[in-house]
Amino acid sequence: MVESKSSGDVLAPLTFIVRQDTKPYFNSSALTGGLPEIYFETENRTVTIHDMRAKAEDLDLDRNGFELHRCPTTVDDLYDDPAMEQYDREIESLLRDATGADRVVVFDHTRRSDAVDGATNPDGARGPADRVHVDYTVASGPIRAGDVLGSEEVNRIVGGGGRIVQVNVWRPITGPVERTPLAIAASNSIAMDELIAVDQVFPDRTGEIYQLAHAPHQRWYWAPAMERDEVLLIKGWDSLDDGRARFTPHGAFRLPGQGASGRPRESIEVRAYMLFEG
Repeated sequence: MVESKSSGDVLAPLTFIVRQDTKPYFNSSALTGGLPEIYFETENRTVTIHDMRAKAEDLDLDRNGFELHRCPTTVDDLYDDPAMEQYDREIESLLRDATGADRVVVFDHTRRSDAVDGATNPDGARGPADRVHVDYTVASGPIRAGDVLGSEEVNRIVGGGGRIVQVNVWRPITGPVERTPLAIAASNSIAMDELIAVDQVFPDRTGEIYQLAHAPHQRWYWAPAMERDEVLLIKGWDSLDDGRARFTPHGAFRLPGQGASGRPRESIEVRAYMLFEG
């Protein structure tokens, strides 16, 4: 874990979905080749975003849905696609050590930047994801796990009393982060009826994610001035539904007074599955 520092609570707007009568959907960047095309209404709500550094030692992936860790990387250039294999091994080791997982499977990387042209990825440029969301739902979580791990492996682990957890590992490519940081909701402050299932349309499939509707009891956190040797672990889905955190909303936000003069936010997120045998 990362040692606590002075408080940096901020008031800032986050982008939430507005409830509607029909199922919302959007065309993904992979389909559009640029910005996503959104077919639902959103609203900005100003909320208090608390400095998580003040409670970093007490954060727990299964209780809060996120953790902050110090984890230096030996990869010099996080834009180097061939180097991602080395980076994957580091992430696998981090997650095994942090959670006791029997096995970790990395399956995706996304770089993001709030610079005008976004950040380079093999499937196109990406900017920050500013709508508060969760990457998977009750329905799509096990489907995506089956796509990556194989349905037989998913059935073997879950059927044998084991557990599968999807987690995002978010790291600044350059630090400290001066613009457009990440806000994360405490999972245990979110009611299930505030998570709105939304179709995400890709060139070859349609996935499903959650967008979040605003409620005043939601608790928000961020890590001020994150450095390159720090990572956020964000739980996206848990195969167990036993009261622990399952879905953790998150989204980028603009700092109060943020202008164009600060260094662009550049980040890389790794998606992985943690496998726990029964």
